[in-house]
Amino acid sequence: MGCLLDNVASPEYIKKLSPSELEKLALEIRMFLIKKVSKTGGHLASNLGVVELTIALHRVFSTPIDRIIWDVGHQSYVHKLITGRKDLFDGLRQLGGISGFPKSNESEHDCFNTGHSSTSISAALGIARARDIKGENYSVIAVIGDGALTGGMSFEALNDAGRSNNNLIVILNDNQMSISKNVGGMSRYLGKIRTQPRYLRIREDIDSFVKKIPLVGNKLHNFISRIKRGIKFIIMPQMIFEELGFKYVGPINGHSIPELTDVLNRAKQAKGPVFIHICTQKGKGYQFAEEKPQIFHGMPPFEIETGEVLNNKGKSYSSVFGDEIIKLAKNDKRIVAITASMPQGTGLDKFAKAFPTRFFDVGIAEQHAVTFSAGLACNGLKPVLAMYSSFMQRAYDQILHDVAMQNLNVVFAVDRAGIVGRDGETHQGIYDISYLNHIPNMTIMAPADFNELREMLDYALTKHTGPIAIRYPKGGSSKEIESEFPGIKLGKGECIKEGKDLTIAAIGDMVEIAVDVSEILKENGIDAEIINARFIKPLDEDLIIKSVNKTGMLFTIENSTEIGGFGNCIIGMLDKKNIIVKHKIFAYPDEFITQGSRRELATLYHIDPQSISEEILKIKKQ
Repeated sequence: MGCLLDNVASPEYIKKLSPSELEKLALEIRMFLIKKVSKTGGHLASNLGVVELTIALHRVFSTPIDRIIWDVGHQSYVHKLITGRKDLFDGLRQLGGISGFPKSNESEHDCFNTGHSSTSISAALGIARARDIKGENYSVIAVIGDGALTGGMSFEALNDAGRSNNNLIVILNDNQMSISKNVGGMSRYLGKIRTQPRYLRIREDIDSFVKKIPLVGNKLHNFISRIKRGIKFIIMPQMIFEELGFKYVGPINGHSIPELTDVLNRAKQAKGPVFIHICTQKGKGYQFAEEKPQIFHGMPPFEIETGEVLNNKGKSYSSVFGDEIIKLAKNDKRIVAITASMPQGTGLDKFAKAFPTRFFDVGIAEQHAVTFSAGLACNGLKPVLAMYSSFMQRAYDQILHDVAMQNLNVVFAVDRAGIVGRDGETHQGIYDISYLNHIPNMTIMAPADFNELREMLDYALTKHTGPIAIRYPKGGSSKEIESEFPGIKLGKGECIKEGKDLTIAAIGDMVEIAVDVSEILKENGIDAEIINARFIKPLDEDLIIKSVNKTGMLFTIENSTEIGGFGNCIIGMLDKKNIIVKHKIFAYPDEFITQGSRRELATLYHIDPQSISEEILKIKKQ
């Protein structure tokens, strides 16, 4: 029979395969993904769980005519394989290679770009309504996980779609996981549906009986429908999806291609919105991913035989944060921790075990997380909300309206701030300085190393009043920054190296880059002064002004976007004080930053030590 996957150049190929060949193809896809992701890193467990679903989707529907929107999109690897991108997988998530998420500029089969959760139903409904307005005829399918279903936006979309007559298929991929174990009422509700199939079996038996009655009149049809509704409310009184206006089908075995194919074919012919509930196993087919799906959600390169991560670099900012908040919480019972479905990723999993009654995982619900934290703060607790920078931006209004406007002491632990690398445009955390900096009452800090992170967290919880954000990067720190600074004081930075020829002001992990730059400049006879700003808001104005008055030249380095960033704040401050100084800002430009390793992207955008040094030398000679 040979390798079937080698012959898959387009979805049309799998429409011709027999049931046994489809099972073989599913096995080949799993083996291929394990091999490739072990080398490139990526989202493995979620993709292993949707192999049969993706095959069935492409067997029943025909993209790019029919439209499939993958919520979040990190489970789209199988879709990419089936749509002719197999030979590009060596470049998965690499600079210049294919993305780990759907990209419309990558393939005509990717109809909508995704990366953050809970967006698929809204997008699918928009596409379906546009289709109907234009008088076109094709299917629109949204595939959303049970984790993403906790996001408020998905409920807004379900509410709108359910009252419409638009043909739309929503597939709930229920694997009881998002990144971590799902939490909350919706998770419990889906669990009830999984364990109470009686209503579904009875409903199918009634449908089968009615079909056998010849010439069924409207009265009998209506009578039968009332019986079905009555049975539903007796056995499952809270069938929320049908009450919203969807035709509900499920639960379906998400690893049975024949069953999936049959259900999808029926949904394709149905009128109005249809909700298909399938049950899958995250990580299916690879023992280590099945046992630890949260670990294999997003993995760096790993050893296939053992499941162990290659080149594990040890401590990270996230783990240091997690350890430090436990120490502080032991001495203050008012300290509580909140996250949005990311206890492991943010380092709060240990806190959850140490203080289970003081830890809150609210699910994928960033807006709720912020306002919930505001409620905790206004009633005397000290909430620490940990989430990734790229996800926190979804709760901008709640930060402004519910926290800052009331000047509540909520501590925002902004993880993955700056460039994160291979997840690309949707995950780069380079906007938090810009969208937090203009909010009144907000304080923003960034540690240069692990020790400063510990000190900043202590300051935020024991000395500060009002909202405060601590932004720190993905991964770890390669060196401790030498310092004689006696603790954190509001709005105070430090000159960590004196110099006479120019000033380099850096923030967070870029202080390390500034040190490297100064060493290169020293080899070229230039004596640079280095400022570790520590605070983005408020700035240490006196320190900065004193330095630039001495050196007459200023360079700023930051791991964020230039517009509204750290460098612009300093230049704006100097302008207001009529201090004119030759300067240059080293930051990311006004564009969406592509995927690639953080080192590659820094080099590409000239924010690495060598590029910065060369530019400074060029300006110095002018």
